[in-house]
Amino acid sequence: MKKIIVATKNKGKAKEFKEFFASFDIEAISLLDLPESIPDIEETGTTFEENAALKAEQISERFNTAVIADDSGLLIDALDGRPGLYSARYAGEPTNDQANIEKVLKEMQDVPDNDRSARFICVLAIAQPGKETNFCTGYCEGHIHSKQKGDHGFGYDPIFIPKKYDVTMAELDPAKKNQISHRKNAIDQLEKWLHTI
Repeated sequence: MKKIIVATKNKGKAKEFKEFFASFDIEAISLLDLPESIPDIEETGTTFEENAALKAEQISERFNTAVIADDSGLLIDALDGRPGLYSARYAGEPTNDQANIEKVLKEMQDVPDNDRSARFICVLAIAQPGKETNFCTGYCEGHIHSKQKGDHGFGYDPIFIPKKYDVTMAELDPAKKNQISHRKNAIDQLEKWLHTI
């Protein structure tokens, strides 16, 4: 079985990537699976692309192999695109999903239902030794619910209702979520590239 390193320590993301890549008969190895401890890579970029590239390129250089990294976030129109690039640490450090959700819900408490549009974005960076880094971007459109619902997923899933659904991402069966997610939409663009590793 082919292998690829996915430059993440996020257990939720790692699980999703493993499930996605399994369908291509590729074993996705997260940074959590490696025998050595990898220091956190500081996300100093000013765009999702820059942050994804920082992670992919540094890990690819270290292990001299193909690496995929993502940077993703939640873009809420009523909040001028926030939390955006700072989605994981929107409520401050250390990162805390519940605190982030509570901050968004507080900021959105007076926003009417018809102005709650939002989207998840996922930018994937694909780094390979000696090659130019490539990018794929996926979105999942929807809106922000007024309260938390559901036990599946991670991050903002309990308050995000995807377009054409009336339940949050956290209420969806994980297999269904993986079919419509921003990460899946980005990974779908990788299919042609995946056959070259």
